[in-house]
Amino acid sequence: MQPDPAPARTPHPIEVESYRILRSRLSLDHLPPLSRAVTERTVHSVADVAFAETLVLDEDALVAGRAALLAGAPLIVDTRMAAAGITARETIVPLADPRAADQARATGSTRSDAAFRLAARDHPDGAVWAIGNAPTALFALLDEIAHDRVRPALVVGLPVGFVGAADSKAALARSGVPCLTNRGERGGTPVTVAAIHALLFHRDSGSPSA
Repeated sequence: MQPDPAPARTPHPIEVESYRILRSRLSLDHLPPLSRAVTERTVHSVADVAFAETLVLDEDALVAGRAALLAGAPLIVDTRMAAAGITARETIVPLADPRAADQARATGSTRSDAAFRLAARDHPDGAVWAIGNAPTALFALLDEIAHDRVRPALVVGLPVGFVGAADSKAALARSGVPCLTNRGERGGTPVTVAAIHALLFHRDSGSPSA
C-alpha cells in the first residue's frame, strides 16, 4: 500500500476539543469520507452547524480534486486572503496579474472577471480553482468552461454576498463541472480555505485534520 501523500499535521488540543463538540451537535456518519471531512471543516470555520445544510457535495469530484492537489496541480484562488490562509502549499492569485486591471478597463468588466479569464488561458487543464469572495470570478470561469477554454480538475465555488453569489453557485451546481459549492448567499474565504485544507489534510474520518 502506498503511503498517503497528504501533508502531516498535529492538531492542537483546543482544535481536538472543538471537533469533539462539533461532532456532538452534528452527525455526519451518513456521508462518505471526503464529504464528511469538507463538511466538518467548513462548519468548524464558521462555528455554524446550519452551514452543513447548504453544502452541495459530490464525493467523486472531491476525490478527483484531492488527487489533483496532492499531485501538484495548480491551485488558483480569488483573493490574497485565501492565499495567505492556505498554508500547506503554494497558490496562484490571478488578481496579482498586472494585465488584469488593463483588461478590466478595456472590457468594462471587474478585475476579478478579467483576472480569471487570463488565468484560464494560462492554466487550461487540470487546475483546482477556489473562489470564496467574487461571484464575478466564478461567472467568468464558468463562461470559459462553457466555451471549452478551460477544464478544471475541481472548482470550489463558495463566494459570499447579496449580489450574484447565490446565482453563481447555482450555475456552478448545474454546470456538470466537478465542484464543491453551496446554496444561498453564505460562503466566503474562511470556508473556502477550510474546504481546501480538508482535501489536503484528510487522512481518516476520526481526526480533526480530516
